[in-house]
Amino acid sequence: MSALASHRKSRARTGIAGMAGLRTNTPAVGFTTAALASVTLLSTQSANAAPVEPKPSVEEVQKKVDDLYRQAGTATEKYNKAKETSAEKRREVDQLLDDAAQRTEKLNESRRTLGNYAAAQYRTGAVTPTAAMLFADSPQDYFEQTQLMDRMTDRQRGVIEDYEAQRAEAAKQRTVATKSLEALTLSQKALRTSKQTVQSKLSEARSLLSKLTAEEKARLAAIERQREEEARRKAEAKAEEEAEARARAEAERKRLEQERAQTPSGDTGTGTGTGTGTSGDSAYATKAAKVLSFARSQLGKPYVWGAAGPSSYDCSGLTQAAWKAAGVDLPRTTWDQVKVGERIATKDLLPGDLVFFYDDISHVGIYIGDGMMIHAPKPGANVREESIYYMPIYGSVRPA
Repeated sequence: MSALASHRKSRARTGIAGMAGLRTNTPAVGFTTAALASVTLLSTQSANAAPVEPKPSVEEVQKKVDDLYRQAGTATEKYNKAKETSAEKRREVDQLLDDAAQRTEKLNESRRTLGNYAAAQYRTGAVTPTAAMLFADSPQDYFEQTQLMDRMTDRQRGVIEDYEAQRAEAAKQRTVATKSLEALTLSQKALRTSKQTVQSKLSEARSLLSKLTAEEKARLAAIERQREEEARRKAEAKAEEEAEARARAEAERKRLEQERAQTPSGDTGTGTGTGTGTSGDSAYATKAAKVLSFARSQLGKPYVWGAAGPSSYDCSGLTQAAWKAAGVDLPRTTWDQVKVGERIATKDLLPGDLVFFYDDISHVGIYIGDGMMIHAPKPGANVREESIYYMPIYGSVRPA
């Protein structure tokens, strides 16, 4: 029994020792397994995760912001167009509603008249002509009443015809008014859409700029200065060309004056020159002077999209207001302003001409000479003078 007990104890100790050994090694095995699992999991997640987009360069941000401002300018012109259309449709609908109210009143008057006739006929219809003659004070009274009723019958026919005409016209007006209301609803929807687009583009541009570091903002400012310098050089070259053209025109004017002075009295001479000024040129110069005077008085006022003065402007709002000061009414949008007047080549620009930019004609400025213009540039900027070569030129127009 002792040996058996000793044997059992030995096995128990061995078992306990084995279990102790197992417990001693278990934490290490568990930690290694967990670590391997974590590495595997992280590796799998990294492989499946979307690649992080690299941060755009300052040049890319500058290009993107410029494009967003241009898109906002296009949306602004759409907003201006929708606003103009909406105002026109509102006036049209108001007029139609006024007309409909007047026609309804006339229709009601005709209806009341017909109701009175119907009531009178109902009251008299219950008595036969024979009974009416018997109950009349005298046969003469009967015949006079009958003659009056005949005349009233003719009048009733006229009222009925007028009523039918009024009702048909009222129905026609309701149809027109319904279509006008539908058009007004569409224009107001377009107005809201354009407004949201402008705000979205400007918000995106501000977001891009806000993410730039101080160093990146300095780099962006340097790029902008370089761009402005290039545009200034082109404007200076344009100014030299115009100065040379003016000098040639002045020389030609003096030559013609000398020829006329040397021509004997009565001799018309053989010269074919027409001089440098015509009454048409003079009239345009007078209007242009008023345009430029107005535009210069707006320098420093803020750009606000959809604004047409007097405290703020967008690009087409400024050009419209400036030419209105000269007595010329221009449409509201760049797309309509470009269709007004005479198309002019860049080399033939005169002060007062309108210069349009970008392929979508989303910007416009007022030419002031020497390659420069006055314009309302973009959100965050004020009305200012700037080279016409700062943006890609689409074309130019002489409004009057």
